[in-house]
Amino acid sequence: MEALILSCATGGGHNAAARALYEEWIRRGHRAELLDPYALYGRRMDKRVGNCYVQCAQKMPRLFGGIYQLGEWYRRLPGRSPVFWANQKAADVMQEYLERHSYDAILTTHLFPGEILTHLRRRGVLLPKLFFIATDYTCIPFTEETACDYYIIPSPVQRQEFCSWGIPPEKVVPLGIPVRRVFWENRDRDRAIGQLGLNPRKRYLLMAGGSMGAGKIFQTARILQPYLSEHREVVLIVICGTNQRLYDQLAGQYRNDPQVLLLQRTEHMAEYVKACDLYLSKPGGISSTEAAAANVPLIHISPIPGCETKNQSFFTKYGMSIGVSRPKKELLRAVRQLEDPEAVGRMIDAQRRLIDPSAAERIAEFVERTVEG
Repeated sequence: MEALILSCATGGGHNAAARALYEEWIRRGHRAELLDPYALYGRRMDKRVGNCYVQCAQKMPRLFGGIYQLGEWYRRLPGRSPVFWANQKAADVMQEYLERHSYDAILTTHLFPGEILTHLRRRGVLLPKLFFIATDYTCIPFTEETACDYYIIPSPVQRQEFCSWGIPPEKVVPLGIPVRRVFWENRDRDRAIGQLGLNPRKRYLLMAGGSMGAGKIFQTARILQPYLSEHREVVLIVICGTNQRLYDQLAGQYRNDPQVLLLQRTEHMAEYVKACDLYLSKPGGISSTEAAAANVPLIHISPIPGCETKNQSFFTKYGMSIGVSRPKKELLRAVRQLEDPEAVGRMIDAQRRLIDPSAAERIAEFVERTVEG
């Protein structure tokens, strides 16, 4: 069986979910191809689309939140959205590509490819079964205007929201958000510390702002300084992702500080997550799910307004994280709260109850059953 798995380079989460699906599909003995539809344009269009999103999220998060809220308002109007029509031209190159390739199923972890495929269906192009994989704990604007066969959502909690936007209940399937097996297979902290060459006698706080290094990472590091001064056995690991400006800013302040370890992009995110005693992260759908899959205590910081505030709300409501909205007043209290083994135990239990780390496997099984009839 052969699957086409589509994503888009607007942040690393969608690509990480697509990679998890790809790895599981291959593990099951099938064939698969990962594709960003904008890469078919040439002229590095996929990079340009991704960079536009990343720059907005990094430098103008309030503007990004405003655009998201505009989408929430616009989706209530009759007719198709600007996002739908913006993807019309991309449908032309996608159609040419599909005429040269044959697949048994198409999965998308991003709205934009879903819109592109919807254009093709409206044109009467015959397509295999289409599966939309939601990567946030909410129904993001314009999901409802796509014409997919099934919508894989994070949990039954979100079912009513997706259906309220007109998606037929029989198409809504709560199977979870896919994360790579490396996050939940072998959760041995000591093994992860050894793989990374870290000091097993230290405790580690991990802080990241997603693949783009978004959020108030520099400010948060400064707020944590009194805690580090009180706890010389603690090391703060900061992963800056693609945000070179953030890395340079932090390096200027902490280059010679033995309690602060700075990294740019890393291929070992799973190992760092499993090695840490506490993870501070903006509430991306994928990064939050990865933390829960690894059973790591989680503090949510600096949500980008929109779907990330919905993610944080879901996690904090069910006790899977602590959300910090006022870092100067709340962050150190949250960190100290998670020094209590009983509080950590309650959080890990909640993560285990609500997050299925093997969602990629369940999704692959569902696709197999659906395609085979």
